[in-house]
Amino acid sequence: MLKRILALLAAGAVTLGLSACGSADPVGSSSTQTPGTTGSLVIGSQQYYSNEIIAELYAQALEADGYQVTREYQIGQREVYLPEMAAGRIDLLPEYNGNLLQFYDKQTTARTPAEVTAALADVLPAGLRPLDMAEATDQDSYTVTRATADEYGLVEIGDLANLPQPVKIGANSEFATRPYGIPGLRDVYGVEGVVFPIEDSGSALTVKALVDGDVQVADIYTASPAIEINNLVSLADPKALILPQNIVPIVSDAVDAQAADVINAVTAELGMADLIAMNTRSVNEQLSSSQIATDWLRAKGLL
Repeated sequence: MLKRILALLAAGAVTLGLSACGSADPVGSSSTQTPGTTGSLVIGSQQYYSNEIIAELYAQALEADGYQVTREYQIGQREVYLPEMAAGRIDLLPEYNGNLLQFYDKQTTARTPAEVTAALADVLPAGLRPLDMAEATDQDSYTVTRATADEYGLVEIGDLANLPQPVKIGANSEFATRPYGIPGLRDVYGVEGVVFPIEDSGSALTVKALVDGDVQVADIYTASPAIEINNLVSLADPKALILPQNIVPIVSDAVDAQAADVINAVTAELGMADLIAMNTRSVNEQLSSSQIATDWLRAKGLL
């Protein structure tokens, strides 16, 4: 049964990746629309299926309101797409407020979702601003198998000290330098860790590495259906190493007041249960982000 589940996860990730590559031009490719002009917006997404689904929600809602939309999905991580946004080549991208804030301000003292989103306005490059944040959040998490949690008495992140050091963590390579990654694990919890790089943002390959025992811990986002499917345990974070990661759209000056209202209306409906349900459909039903977004928007009366 476990092999079947993992196969479904892998197939879903591959299907979404292929769908994204087939339907969206990479950044810098030719487009029939001109970025930054009235009524024409470029929407991007991270290289993560859940983020693409959220981007597609905004894309379809804006198109329904009369905007021309160019999709630039599966771009990569922040080091790649944030310079593109700052240069005015992407007008909208769904972000996660805490991680984005720490990207610009590693010493931030903001801790609540509202504080984090407010602080973003002060650190974003000129021409970029955050819109309303969603109730839905997709946290990085230090996640282990149920067997490992039971064997070593793991309940919270600090308990990783019970494992042989350094702890081997499956994650994207940038986890090695992120404040909530290896440096924070050591400074906040006194645990030594090393990254086993798996560049799929906590998706099927990361889950497989954890379940197979190739790593002891994995960075898996909390809205991933793989956590429940595989009976995994995301460790508690009592010292707030990981900031709130509510979904927040980051937009350029090309997003006018009307477009902002459309985007905020979508965000207002995006709860945690909604995000998990859409992510689960992407894995179990292997649907495209376009179909998932259409179904959700119609169900919410936004299309």
